[in-house]
Amino acid sequence: MKLIGSLTSPYVRKVRIVLAEKKIDYDFEVDSPWTPETQVPNINPLGKIPVLLLDDDTPLFDSRVIVEYIDSVTPNNKLFPSPNRERTEVKRWEALADGICDAAASAFLESKRPKKEQSADWIARQRDKIVRGLEFMAEELGEKPFCMGTHVSLADIAVGTALGYLVLRFADINWQESHPNLAKLYAKLMLRPSFADTIPQG
Repeated sequence: MKLIGSLTSPYVRKVRIVLAEKKIDYDFEVDSPWTPETQVPNINPLGKIPVLLLDDDTPLFDSRVIVEYIDSVTPNNKLFPSPNRERTEVKRWEALADGICDAAASAFLESKRPKKEQSADWIARQRDKIVRGLEFMAEELGEKPFCMGTHVSLADIAVGTALGYLVLRFADINWQESHPNLAKLYAKLMLRPSFADTIPQG
């Protein structure tokens, strides 16, 4: 298998962490769709990362599709429960975390445009989504050691990658102080090699 993506994308990082937790070997090709020489649109018609190329060259895209596939490939270290209410809860956590990443990426890209072309209202709207998402996330976590209770699941990986992206791009959003339970979870996740070895760069 070959994973194609950047070193800063939280969606790519989520996939890399899942591959590490599942102990699956793969090739990693660094490519960003934002560079002129990118090959991503030739593999994913949507021109987005991550893309996972299977051994038969079938491309899988969208991190949610990819991580669910990876978890089904081997029986070890299951990150998704069997289809039931608990599985839906895991996917809801993932949707929440990805939504925070979507808003953060959108605000970041808008801020990179020429100043006179930027929309302050758009950036403020995205930042509000981030803040509200973090508040909901913290409330749902409560005093549990992990998102689903006592064990690491895809929910924690998704949350950890979202929080890591905020550390990279939005250091001024001090979620660690506002939500100490999220900070505690993040610190715990960063002790895992899968997280420590995939810290965003750039």
